[in-house]
Amino acid sequence: MKTAITELFGIQHPIIQGGMHYVGFAEMAAAVSNAGGLGIITGLTQRTPELLAKEIARCRDMTDKPIGVNLTFLPSFTAPPYPEYIAVIREGGVKAVETAGRSPEQYMPALKAAGIKVIHKCTSVRHSLKAEKIGCDAVSVDGFECGGHPGEDDIPNMILLPRAADELKIPFVASGGMADARSLVAALSMGAAGMNMGTRFIATKEAPVHPNVKQALLDADELDTRLVMRALRNTERVLKNKGVDELLEIEREKGARLKIEDIHEQVAGVYPKVMIDGEMDAGAWSCGMVVGLINDIPTVKELIDRIMAEAEAIIRQRLTGFLDGKFETTPARAVA
Repeated sequence: MKTAITELFGIQHPIIQGGMHYVGFAEMAAAVSNAGGLGIITGLTQRTPELLAKEIARCRDMTDKPIGVNLTFLPSFTAPPYPEYIAVIREGGVKAVETAGRSPEQYMPALKAAGIKVIHKCTSVRHSLKAEKIGCDAVSVDGFECGGHPGEDDIPNMILLPRAADELKIPFVASGGMADARSLVAALSMGAAGMNMGTRFIATKEAPVHPNVKQALLDADELDTRLVMRALRNTERVLKNKGVDELLEIEREKGARLKIEDIHEQVAGVYPKVMIDGEMDAGAWSCGMVVGLINDIPTVKELIDRIMAEAEAIIRQRLTGFLDGKFETTPARAVA
């Protein structure tokens, strides 16, 4: 399947693995890239540029396919040394960067000078247009269903994707709620040139996380995520657990007076405890509503091959069947 995204990044399938804290290690990125997608190393999981350089090199030992690095831009008072991170990305020969968080505008000259293609994650059409204006090559349009930060507009992908298609000139991928062939075909039909999967890739054999995390994804359904930090306008969608229940209780008590210090214990340093140690009640960790579509733990290659085969069947058989006067009495199903 060729789309603007496969051509932009030189990949076989229009599937991108988004950056995920304490998940996007070399093993994860290499598995996705070897399966024909675009695997992405999470830059800031590596605490220093030197550690990121080693992680890129480690990934290079596992795949000769294109890989990317995620750089999340944080508020200036906590800003990591981004120029140094960009330098090691350039020196590592990485040609794709997924940016997220704040605008990457001030770093665009350095990224473009290195010949790096930039795809910026946005939760609104207006931010997507700004990304286009500052020179991003593509956008990852992130709907309200997504794990992590869905923004403050609460627009789901059934509306957000067609709106993006109406406004953007650069290609975009659908992010949030993406799990299977149906997700891909739906995204393509609404104007996207591919899809970005986060939560779904955690439930794969190669994902370098504790088995408890994968089991939690199998056990959960679409009703098991919660929105936290709304009062701080830093909304995050997370998987429900005891730590999150405590966080929500604090939020209810504090109301509009809530400060980040009030929930520090439930949000700070949680990812190593969850992803590495398997402490599932440690606190808030990002998880999308798509968890309701996760029913198995395949290899990354099995997952991507299945998505592409079923997507072709949906397009060639089910959709063209409607045009040929055929109809089905049962809905389309997929193994996510």
